[in-house]
Amino acid sequence: MSWSLCAVVIVLSLLQGSPAVGGPQTQDHNSTHHHGERGDVFNHTALTGQDMSAVELNPAHYPASRAAAVALHYLNTQHGSPYRWLGLVRVLRATLEEVGDKGRKYNVTFSVNDTVSDQSAGVCSSEVLFPANEEQAPPHLAPPSQAPPQVHCSCEELLKTNTTEEEQALYLQLKSNSSLVTSQHLPDSYGNMAPEMKPFWHLGGVASSFVMLKSSNESSLYNMAQVANVTQLETQNDTLMFQYHVLLHEMVSQEIIHWKLQVSWCPAEGVRVLNAEWQPKCQHCVVPPTNITSLTPPPLQPHPNTTQIPPS
Repeated sequence: MSWSLCAVVIVLSLLQGSPAVGGPQTQDHNSTHHHGERGDVFNHTALTGQDMSAVELNPAHYPASRAAAVALHYLNTQHGSPYRWLGLVRVLRATLEEVGDKGRKYNVTFSVNDTVSDQSAGVCSSEVLFPANEEQAPPHLAPPSQAPPQVHCSCEELLKTNTTEEEQALYLQLKSNSSLVTSQHLPDSYGNMAPEMKPFWHLGGVASSFVMLKSSNESSLYNMAQVANVTQLETQNDTLMFQYHVLLHEMVSQEIIHWKLQVSWCPAEGVRVLNAEWQPKCQHCVVPPTNITSLTPPPLQPHPNTTQIPPS
């Protein structure tokens, strides 16, 4: 009986062998790590239980909202006007993927609204690729020299938006005025703004999106803080022209960056930024202007099997 028992124990030991390598106490060398905002580490294997090409991000955290903000800047360059300024409502879903030496790609689904009418503008799906760039100087010390993010986007609700009666009325009024519009401090230090100046505040925000799109990277988050001044320029054609001085707030560094923009607008052609000049903090510094040709976004590239968003 005892000999039989010993034989069974020996057989079981041979079948089980030694403990497996790569269990919970050992590191899986095939897992991939991605570094997010403020040193966060995303481990594909730890989050999903298997190796995957993309990792889910928390929609409420900075990496997701920054990618959505870049897509929003792009949409404003395509659809913005004095009476249409799109804002981010909420990020619904976001993933991050390493794309070799090309950079890092975010797939973001988010809801947007028209901040002017306070109406929903639907849900957008966007792909934002941040190219692999060398280290950049702080935005308040030098104009951006990086390649801009590449944006692909699909927004069905925006296909339904058209030129509003308010836009047409404002355009006709400005064309027929005997004097050119000029204003400053929109809003003022108390947050106040004359109602008739709000379209010029919106137009400044839309124009600023051209610069903020170019300037954005994975370590930045921009919005427009104030229109320091705006002046309507004389024109000899149907397009209205404005000179803007805007203050952009970079929220990560908490720096305020000054830009001068030459902006054109008419309902038929939308908003365009013809020239942009970064302004140094030092009042005596001389910095060559940055031409807006390099800031103008390329034609919208949709996701496969989706309808391209036409410009407004």
